[in-house]
Amino acid sequence: MFKATISITLRPSILDPEGKTVHHGLQNLGFRQVDDVRMGKHAEIRIDTTDEEEARRVATEACEQLLANPVTENFEIELSRVEPEAA
Repeated sequence: MFKATISITLRPSILDPEGKTVHHGLQNLGFRQVDDVRMGKHAEIRIDTTDEEEARRVATEACEQLLANPVTENFEIELSRVEPEAA
């Protein structure tokens, strides 16, 4: 079994109004060192296979078909082996 930890972020060319709002809020709180903020999403999915290549394929297809918008977002997948949870 694998756990896919997926980071989904807006492409650099896409405006990020949520990131701008958070950046402004941090500046107002005194975090002057913060230069820029980009917001994104985080997902974890468990994939029932023993084959790492298959797990990466499943995670990639899940991102391409549902989890990420391929027009506006990039994604990165980190795989780790996990023990199956007891029923």
